[in-house]
Amino acid sequence: MKPTLVQYVAPGWGVGEVWFDEEDCVFYSELPRPRRGRSQAVASDALARRLTAFFAGVADDFADVPLRLDEGFYGDCARALRAVPRGEVVTYGELAALAGRPGAARAAGTFCARCHLAPFLPVHRVVAANGIGSWGDSGTDYKRRLLELEDVHL
Repeated sequence: MKPTLVQYVAPGWGVGEVWFDEEDCVFYSELPRPRRGRSQAVASDALARRLTAFFAGVADDFADVPLRLDEGFYGDCARALRAVPRGEVVTYGELAALAGRPGAARAAGTFCARCHLAPFLPVHRVVAANGIGSWGDSGTDYKRRLLELEDVHL
């Protein structure tokens, strides 16, 4: 069985993609962004509707969505991050401690930077000890917008 793609449109954000493996676990998610020259075909399934609503500000923790998680420290970070409630943030150091590795803040930052499971893993809720921190290719403005959906203003 081939991987399955779900695309969705989040008005004001763009088109996002979610990929499922043969066991119906999400293994890759691309946050919505404006697209040029690509198909904007959108699946009408329930998850696509939930994601569209999420980017419109509707609270959803996606806890019921099965994810394909790594083993080891990155998997521990993922499981710890899923428990961080909407509207709250943790620092990279706090995430490392929650994952059982106090002092591994830089490794937790690397996990967040390489994570391709947002928003199912709310890596936007992980911030630097002295401010918002970075957000890879999407930039801090995108991270700030996601946090503002949860009434977090940094």
